[in-house]
Amino acid sequence: QVQLVESGGGLVQPGGSLRLSCAVSGSFGEIYVMAWYRQAPGKQRDLVAAVAPGGSTRYTDSVKGRFSISNGNSKNTLYLQMNSLKPEDTAVYYCYLRTSRDYWGQGTQVTVSS
Repeated sequence: QVQLVESGGGLVQPGGSLRLSCAVSGSFGEIYVMAWYRQAPGKQRDLVAAVAPGGSTRYTDSVKGRFSISNGNSKNTLYLQMNSLKPEDTAVYYCYLRTSRDYWGQGTQVTVSS
């Protein structure tokens, strides 16, 4: 059974930084993409950043230059380094894995507030 477990969320002041981690366990086949999504209250879940197995990345425009997605040294771990955080970054952040199936983590809350 594949499991994705996020960690690293919390409360941070505007301009601060957080690093989210996603630990992936279980048996899965070829990875097509790994990504971070977020969902703010009353809004749909949107893509934040994605990374392909070859290392290519893409970001939603609102986080370009502030967030960085990476796998670290293992395909079983996904990170999201978030710098210069803004109140509008407040949301539940979800880790996502696409193989022949789609897998989601349970989410971690990020709150940016003074």
